[in-house]
Amino acid sequence: MRYTSTRDHQVSKTSKEAIKQGISEEGGLFVLPHLADQTLNIHELLDLDYETIAQRVLMILLPDFNTDSLKKAIHFAYHQHFSDDRITPVRSVGDFHVLELFHGPTSAFKDVGLQLLPRLMQLALDPDDRVMILAATSGDTGTAALQGFKDVAQTGITVFYPNHGVSPIQERQMLTVGSDNTRVFPIAGNFDQAQSAVKTLFTDTSFAARLQAEQVTLSAANSINIGRLIPQVVYYFAAYSQLVKAQAISMGDEVNFTVPTGNFGDVLAGYYAKSLGLPVHKLIAAANANSELADFLATGVYDRNRPFLKTVAPSMDIQISSNLERLLYYKSGEDSAYVAHLMQELETTGRYQVRPDVLTAIQADFAGGFAVDEEVADAIREVWHRDGYLLDPHTAVGYAVQQQYRAASGDNTPNVLLATASPYKFPRVVAKALQSHVPDDDFAAMQMLQQVSGVPIPPNLARLQQLRPQEKVVVAPTDMGQAIIGAAKEVFNDDQRVRSGNER
Repeated sequence: MRYTSTRDHQVSKTSKEAIKQGISEEGGLFVLPHLADQTLNIHELLDLDYETIAQRVLMILLPDFNTDSLKKAIHFAYHQHFSDDRITPVRSVGDFHVLELFHGPTSAFKDVGLQLLPRLMQLALDPDDRVMILAATSGDTGTAALQGFKDVAQTGITVFYPNHGVSPIQERQMLTVGSDNTRVFPIAGNFDQAQSAVKTLFTDTSFAARLQAEQVTLSAANSINIGRLIPQVVYYFAAYSQLVKAQAISMGDEVNFTVPTGNFGDVLAGYYAKSLGLPVHKLIAAANANSELADFLATGVYDRNRPFLKTVAPSMDIQISSNLERLLYYKSGEDSAYVAHLMQELETTGRYQVRPDVLTAIQADFAGGFAVDEEVADAIREVWHRDGYLLDPHTAVGYAVQQQYRAASGDNTPNVLLATASPYKFPRVVAKALQSHVPDDDFAAMQMLQQVSGVPIPPNLARLQQLRPQEKVVVAPTDMGQAIIGAAKEVFNDDQRVRSGNER
């Protein structure tokens, strides 16, 4: 029950070490071998609340954490921080179900992982550790990570996002956190450039030495950190339990989950749930017009040598789906040398092709598809007018792909669509799908959308207009390392913050 690397089977880490380190020395991602050997009895979960289901899942996947400490960390993460007692409630909409993942403090699904990761990180740290958390974000991860790590002892966090590549609401959320241990930088590039630079810095020994001179080490807040990914496994079990209790399905029935995804973390969490015994028939991965992932699931060829497209679903404007590497590890028979070879091909040529047996194994569990902007607008409009339910553009991508899959496959398995964000994080996009004339200002569009739909604006988004954002300092991808060094010097300049906040 020790973690290894997707690219080197000789790596052996405890779950605490894996969370603290974030990414393996050679650039691989931490994985738990023989995942399917561990199972959860779904019958025993039926009458449990979300926190208790989380305890059961985390005790399996994070075996070296103390049970009482895990219980306290989970309670701290979810008690009073979510607007619904179920944390991730399921709603029936027309002939499908919606798993709402946006009831946390930043109104996006990343809150589920990033309210808990800081607590897990604190449990993993030694008393004298000082850790700079890095996050490259296409929008929601940065906001949720900043809120999660804000004022957390022994940590600082530096977030990079593509300038002009996130929604105005997402940007304002990041630029108004305003804590002593948080730093935010837009970059003159896209998300893939930010993510690639972050992953490179983790394996750069000279950069590590410069940080060590400040007595600081690195870790990650993206779903490349296993401590970010594992909490997301929980809501698949919680959703299934809710469906059984609502008599929408019977215990043991299979379900499909349709997941809007860019970096492949959210849908991979569903694969973990299936591996642990959840009756899942298909995981349907929904991409936007950046369709590299959807094309891979159909052909076995991953090719990012194509134009990068900005879409109305910016959190999915991603061409390199990092967490796919973990799936390749499991579906290749845990062949780390093979995965390392594929990742080297991707880095040097921008593409790779998996063996036929690997593709067959992937397609046994996964289907895929993509939706362009026009289809996203149609989906928002259709579900609103037919069912009175308001989708954000990312969830609308999922709905469109869900419908494509049903039409092509004839599969009538009950379907759960993961709703990844509040529609008010992208108010102009949603309003334009419903109205012909929409204000250019996001906050005016929010008000219009509320008047049209009657759906309340989440309080955390409503008050953003009154918060003053910090000044933007745009950096080049090549200067991200220097920005991190500067942030570390500023954040950890006062050791008193580290000492006084060191609580477990």
